[in-house]
Amino acid sequence: MLTTTYIPGTPNWLDLGSPDSAASQAFYGGLFGWTFASAGPNSGGYGFLQHNGRTVAAIGPLSEEGARSAWTLYFHTADADQTNKLVEQAGGTVRFGPFDVFANGRMAGYTDPTGAEFAVWQPGETAGLDAVTEVGTLCWTELHTSDPAAAKPFYRTVFGWQEQDVPFGDFTYTVVTPVGGGTDASQGGIAVLLPERTAAGTGSHWLPYFEVADVDATIARATELGGAVRAPAYDAPGVGRFAQLADPHGAAFSIITSAAPGE
Repeated sequence: MLTTTYIPGTPNWLDLGSPDSAASQAFYGGLFGWTFASAGPNSGGYGFLQHNGRTVAAIGPLSEEGARSAWTLYFHTADADQTNKLVEQAGGTVRFGPFDVFANGRMAGYTDPTGAEFAVWQPGETAGLDAVTEVGTLCWTELHTSDPAAAKPFYRTVFGWQEQDVPFGDFTYTVVTPVGGGTDASQGGIAVLLPERTAAGTGSHWLPYFEVADVDATIARATELGGAVRAPAYDAPGVGRFAQLADPHGAAFSIITSAAPGE
């Protein structure tokens, strides 16, 4: 379960790169009730998406040439420069090296050996998101990769994640936890990218999950607002009901109504 007690290797931030920030703010505001707060006049249009006054995500204009609208997940690091070395040693690609974001923290961006992009955040004055796991917030992270066998040792080297393989239908799903964490500390999963996704041109990517009160009502609302369904709602015993969506600019994300304990 995600918490705001951030330790190395856990998700502690996420942001959306958008070609039209105002339109994206309207979509997610209509879907999750989020509001926007600018990060300030020197932020280049970057700002915070808030739920009940607490920051649950962020948004900014696309900054890399040729970039497409997408959510980027950030993982906590105590030393971004050391993480940079580990990424290179493990066969990843440095998209942009560590730099300071005012006094808020230090960040860097990478691509894993299978093509999935992610970032790291070394906290300064900003530890991370103000709320997770609640309705309207990030509650799970999931890597969809063309090569799980290559991805797992990479992240193990970079973050020290612990892994547990579990059967899921016709596939094996790998649950990851931070180093030293028990099963209650699980934060995400690694799944093979489905062949139909690969055939459609989808590459390896990280997918954020947002908790919602009603998956089906949220799907209906998303389509009203111009979003699309990437994968229909599915019930997984002991997990919950979830679906994959895309916002009007194509950024992918998932929604879930998590099963109550014991279900």
